[in-house]
Amino acid sequence: MTELLLAVSVFVLSHAIPALKPVRAGLVAAVGERVYLILYSVVTVGVIVWLGWAYADAPYVEVWAYRPWTGWVPIIVMPFACILIVAGLASPNPLSISFARGAFDPAWPGIVAVTRHPLMWGLALWSAAHAVPNGDAASLVLFGLLTILSLMGPPSLDRKRRSRLGEAEWQRLAAPTSNVPLAAVLSGRARLSLDDIGSARIAAGLGLYAAFLVLHPVVIGVSPFP
Repeated sequence: MTELLLAVSVFVLSHAIPALKPVRAGLVAAVGERVYLILYSVVTVGVIVWLGWAYADAPYVEVWAYRPWTGWVPIIVMPFACILIVAGLASPNPLSISFARGAFDPAWPGIVAVTRHPLMWGLALWSAAHAVPNGDAASLVLFGLLTILSLMGPPSLDRKRRSRLGEAEWQRLAAPTSNVPLAAVLSGRARLSLDDIGSARIAAGLGLYAAFLVLHPVVIGVSPFP
């Protein structure tokens, strides 16, 4: 477990240290925004690869015994996680992480009506769901870490986006949204519409889920089905 715990520590530090404003500002001033983002991405990918290798090499230490029904938890949860991840990245969203360009209309929030942070909650569902059937110490360290970091992300993103946008703009854009999934819909502040989310985004999310099912035995070495 030593290498896994070391990899986890480096993973946490590689995210925590650059999050400090003076550190990030100093690095950006030294190498420029573009180079900083490239270097940060390379370091992040490298640490994730190391984390995967360390997890694969960790000894099996049972915390709770496997139960066949627990294997259905990720099968049921992962379609929603994949839709949140894909739709979140593919939809304009100035309130969180998104690769999509274009204006965000709070009157038609799409996937942002579900949660302000679709990517973070998709990753949280993915990691938490996989912790249920994998009751060994290494899996709980890995999936527990990812779940905690994913749940810590939204409050941090809210603070950063609120500071960047300004209070008035933040309030206007965030009015029909919530951090907690579906809280804005249940309170009546937002209308959930599959058409607004987009059939192509939903289909792409389900396609990612199907790819996971097919590739799971090849990449991970075990069937995703109980």
